Amino acid sequence: MNEIRSVRFLDSTSPPHILTLILLTGLQALAMTIFLPSLSNMTGYFDTEYRIMQLSVAIYLAVNAVLQLLIGPVSDKYGRRPIILGGLIFFLIATLGCILATSAEMFLGFRMMQAAVVVTLVLSRAVISDTAPPDQAASMIAYVTMGMAVVPMIGPAIGGMLDETFGWKSNFMLLFGLGAILLWLSWSDLGETAPKSENTLGQQFREYPELFMSPRFWGYALASAFASGVFFAYLGGATFVGTEVYGLSSRELGLFFGSPAVGYFMGNFLSGKFSRRIGINNMVYWGTLITLSGVFFSSILIRSGFSHPLGFFGFMVLVGLGNGMTIPNAAAGMLAVRPHLAGTASGLGGAIMISGGATLSALAGVLLIPGTGASPLLWIMLSTSILAVISIRYVIFREKQLLHQQN
Repeated sequence: MNEIRSVRFLDSTSPPHILTLILLTGLQALAMTIFLPSLSNMTGYFDTEYRIMQLSVAIYLAVNAVLQLLIGPVSDKYGRRPIILGGLIFFLIATLGCILATSAEMFLGFRMMQAAVVVTLVLSRAVISDTAPPDQAASMIAYVTMGMAVVPMIGPAIGGMLDETFGWKSNFMLLFGLGAILLWLSWSDLGETAPKSENTLGQQFREYPELFMSPRFWGYALASAFASGVFFAYLGGATFVGTEVYGLSSRELGLFFGSPAVGYFMGNFLSGKFSRRIGINNMVYWGTLITLSGVFFSSILIRSGFSHPLGFFGFMVLVGLGNGMTIPNAAAGMLAVRPHLAGTASGLGGAIMISGGATLSALAGVLLIPGTGASPLLWIMLSTSILAVISIRYVIFREKQLLHQQN
């Protein structure tokens, strides 16, 4: 780990303040969820089908995944600061395009461009890895990604109220204003933390096989991908469940929709407080078990005939809690496997997570049709959460193998 200068807020010659990193990750989370309660109204505005507008989640995640493969090596080559600033500028242009779109196809095109904001998530983690050892990094990543917990908790509620009061475009106007503020903040505060690599950009991309050959990297990456996949499947199907199964209004859906974020905030807090003491592997393992328990108990309650929305949305708090324990610790584990490839590892791990999320989100949209209830979504979430537990158990097994070989 390189020696890092002291942090001075709003001084771009020093590393960024943790508040800046928290706000940057919060913008990425807000862009993902704020408009979801508006999907039904947007379907009417563009005179299209709901399944077409639901693609605004899946294609956003898909482009998000592809970009993460590029962001890591590029930031290892050119540094974190210029890539974050460029991503925010691109995000502002795309958000303006969403506001001015005159057709569903035009909106979806600009929505894909909005995925550029993922640089804030990928490189915030890489910045932390540049400045801290793994256990401490897990705690810091947890605190930073609290922005991803608080924002989804209040974002859909704000989006639902904005939609009912001013229309769906107001959600994107808010995103544009916040994006502009964060561009200024990043310009003023975001100091560089990574020395520029002497490798060419092509050589940076050729470093990927070093990560591909690491079983521990794959274990952490898949544990994170499957655990977060439970949440992404929720993103793709919860709007349908809320409106079609339980008949919720946009405002009511916005309030219920944020339930996983309540748990995610708590899980991030536990990670920040206990990761250094308990260890990242144990935190990931218990996090995946809690995620599994939330989906399992919701499935049991709904199959027993319980018809209140809390039977579905209430147990999603446990899904969020488990994700809040799993994701920051698994991210710290991924970045620690090959410290000199922190940006690349963050991008690759994020791409694996998001591409899986895009697939599960789209699958939920396809399987949920009138008359199915919430069952298809719960089966997807249950299967994925079991795979998350298996993945981290493999990491623990692999580390015991390596320790035995060393002895």
